[in-house]
This record gives sequence, structure tokens and C-alpha cells, in this order.
Amino acid sequence: MIVNFIVAMLPIIWLIFALAFLKMKGHIACVLTLVFTVILGIGVWKIPIISAGSAILEGILNGLWPICLVILSALFTYNLTVETKAMDRIKQMLGSISSDSRVLAILIGWGFGNFMEGMAGFGTAVAIPASMMAAAGINPLSSVVACLVVNSTPTCFGSVGVPTQTLCSVTGLNDQILTVSGNASLLQALLTFLSPFFMVIIVGGGIKALKGMLPLTAIASVSFLLPQYIVASNVGPELPNIIGSIISMLCIIIAARIFNKNANPDYEIEQKRAALEISVKEGIVAWSPFILIFVLLLFTSNLFPPIHDMLSGVKTVVSVYQGDNPGTLTFNWLGCPGVMIFIAGILGGLIQKASPVTMLGVLKNTVFSYRNTILTICSVMSVAKIMGYSGMTLDIAEFLVAATGAAFPLISPLIGGLGGFVTGSGTSTCVLFGPLQVETAQSLGLNPEWIAAANVAGAGIGKMISPQGIAIGTGAAGLAGKESEVLGRAVRFFLLYIAVAGLICFVGV
Repeated sequence: MIVNFIVAMLPIIWLIFALAFLKMKGHIACVLTLVFTVILGIGVWKIPIISAGSAILEGILNGLWPICLVILSALFTYNLTVETKAMDRIKQMLGSISSDSRVLAILIGWGFGNFMEGMAGFGTAVAIPASMMAAAGINPLSSVVACLVVNSTPTCFGSVGVPTQTLCSVTGLNDQILTVSGNASLLQALLTFLSPFFMVIIVGGGIKALKGMLPLTAIASVSFLLPQYIVASNVGPELPNIIGSIISMLCIIIAARIFNKNANPDYEIEQKRAALEISVKEGIVAWSPFILIFVLLLFTSNLFPPIHDMLSGVKTVVSVYQGDNPGTLTFNWLGCPGVMIFIAGILGGLIQKASPVTMLGVLKNTVFSYRNTILTICSVMSVAKIMGYSGMTLDIAEFLVAATGAAFPLISPLIGGLGGFVTGSGTSTCVLFGPLQVETAQSLGLNPEWIAAANVAGAGIGKMISPQGIAIGTGAAGLAGKESEVLGRAVRFFLLYIAVAGLICFVGV
């Protein structure tokens, strides 16, 4: 059992070593990991070559649809708002709310950051808010650290729920997706509640910064957390961040007018009131792609069964793997969130008077810019398929069962956190470790939906100290070369979050 465990872990160990120590580019490391996994699968676990090839094909197809489709559609929509200058108007509108740096941090880093995580994810929820906060006059280093910390908990439902949807897909929990989604929100509810308070402490330079901010911060926290949990438990993983952040931003703006109408002189920053020159119509036009995404995703969700069922019925179900116990892939051609986001992006672009040539150019540049990401996702998905079909994942799970027993829930978020640290992606972490965690839970007689939720929650926490995430944040805030300082300040929050998540996972299982 020990030998099988060690050998089965070699691809994961290699991936960690390649990314963390050799500083190898992600797509190269993942492709080499796939090659290594195929060699082990064929040579040690005796999986037939044709079975290995079909497992890779299944991984690629699963990676392209729906995962890459959702990511590229979301990033295309965001890039189009940048191209049409709508994002500049959005930044001005948010930046005009207050001249208190703590209020702006909550509104931009927490409210808008969670919104961007729900809409696009993939580093946008750190890069955009951190750059906006720095541009507004908030300390750039503190801005990056604060955004990394608060971006940990909404990762579960980032990119319109891709991490959790992928987790359920690769673990066979599609029928329990509402349970997994609700569990993910519940498991990290305490951390979600505390995150805005930590943001104020980080930006304000200490716990003293909470003075005069407790009512607004508590409102920002609760107004996001409650809608997130309700939507996650009853609708699914696509909309919790989006609905929660919209409600939270509205509540923050109202609370700021009541509790923080006048900025504290110790935290006051000079503000440009350019946003006051933006009319209501211009504001709606600027936000139109995101409004349309919200509307389309809402009305095609299971809250509206006739529309949802009609679109979900347009699908193709195929079995790709040529071996024992093959799984199936379902291609929802109309009901996929990626399709809705892409449609919303195009309609939003037309509203913002972007020409078809401009939109085609933005789409082309988006696909080209993220070509390595596509390769990374497809490679990681293929690694997971090979490990699953060959029995490597099962051998790892059997060892963990023997080694940890009933204490496994304590380390479940840590396993997810390790994946988040290495890959910088909640989706990739769910692909790598999701099947392992669920198989371990089933072997121990634990609730697989709860342990699956612990994996995706841990992935978000691990992203807090991910080299990729830190590089994105420092680059956006003009702090290239300050990565080690950011890591040093963020790691203490990582340790706290992962310990709390482990305890909650253990108690709640």
C-alpha cells in the first residue's frame, strides 16, 4: 500500500516541484505531468494504450466544454468592457462613493472583487480591485494583500461556478450539486464573515482601523454571506457570488451614507469626483454586459424550470473512454453558462457601440492570450482522468484512509489548500484532488458532499499564497519585485484560514 501510494503520488509531487521550485511555466509543467502520468498508468497500473488515449481525449473534451468555454466567455466580456472604456466609467462610479480609504476598500476590494470573481475569476478579482484601490490612493502593498485574503472564500463560485461544477463533474456528484454548493458556502461561512474585517485591518494598518467601521463592515459581510448561502443551496454554484456581491455593494453604499458619511481624517484620501459627471444612462450602458449576464443566468437557472428544462434538453451525451466502467460526457449546447455569458458579452458590446470587427478582435486576442491556460486545463483534466481510470487515485485514497482514519476531515481543506497554492486555480485543484478526497470520504464512511466542499474551500484558501496569484496582484498594482513581501504578509492569514477550515470540516462532518 505504501509503495503504491508513493508511486501514485509521483505525478502530483512532480507538479509541485516543477511549479514551486523549478519555477516552470504552468502549461509546460502540466503537459510533462500528463506524459509522466501516462507512463506510470501504462507501465505500472497496466492500463491499455487505447484506454489511456481515450482517457486523455475525454479530459481534453471535458476541459474545453464547459470549463474553458465559461472562462473565455467571461474574460471576453471583461476585455470588451475594457476596450469600450466602460470599465473606466465603472471604476469612476465606484471610486466616488467615499473619500475614506477603508470604505473604498470594502466597496471595491470586497464588494466589486467578489462580483468580478463571480463573473470572470481567473485573477481578475485580485488584479482589478487591487489596481483600483492603489489608483485611489490606498497603499498598493496593502491593497494586494487585502484582495488576496478576501478573494479566498468566493473562489468556490468563481467564473460562474466553474470550480464547484467541475468538482461535481469529476467526482460523480452532479446529482448532489446543490448539496455540495450549499456545503461549500456553509463550511467557510465564518471565514467569509470575517474577511471584510481583515480587509479593513490590513488596509488601515491594524485593528485600530475598525474604529467607526464595525457597523458598515458587518453589513458588508452579512449582506453578502446570507444571499450567497441561500442561492448556493437552492439555485446552484453559478450565481451565489454575483447575487451576493450586488446586494452587498448596494448595502455598502447605503451604509456608507448613514454610518460613514464623513471620512475619518486619519484614513481620508483625495478623491476625484469624475463619476458625478456620469449620467444614469451612461452608468447602465457601462454595466450592461454584467447586467445581462446576471439576467440570462438567472432566467435560465432552475428557478425557472420551463426555460431551464427546455435549454438543458438540447444536449449530447457521449462515452469517450474505451475501457472498463467508462464515464459519460454531457454537452449542453444551450444550457451551458458559457453560452449565456458569451451572448451577454456580445449584446453588451453592441449596447456599448462596439463594432463586430472590434468584438471579433477582442475575442481573438482573448483566446490567444489564454491559449496556455487552455492547454493547462486540458492537461490537468487528462491527468485526473488517467489517474482515476487506472486506479492511481484509489490507491492514494486507500493509504490516506489507513493513515488518518476518522481524523481525515482535519486535513481535507489542507489538501485543497496545497492544490490552490501550487496551481493557483480552484478548478485545477478540484480536478486534481476532488476525486481523491471523495473516494477517501466514501472509504471512511464520511459525507462525500461535505468533504468535496472542503476541497474547493481549501483551494480558495491556497490561492491566497499562490505564486501565480501574487504575481498577478503585484503586477496590476505596479509592485513587481515585491512578491516576497506580499507572501510574507499573506501567509499568516493562510495559516489561520486553513486551521479554521480544518476544524469546521472536522466538527461538521
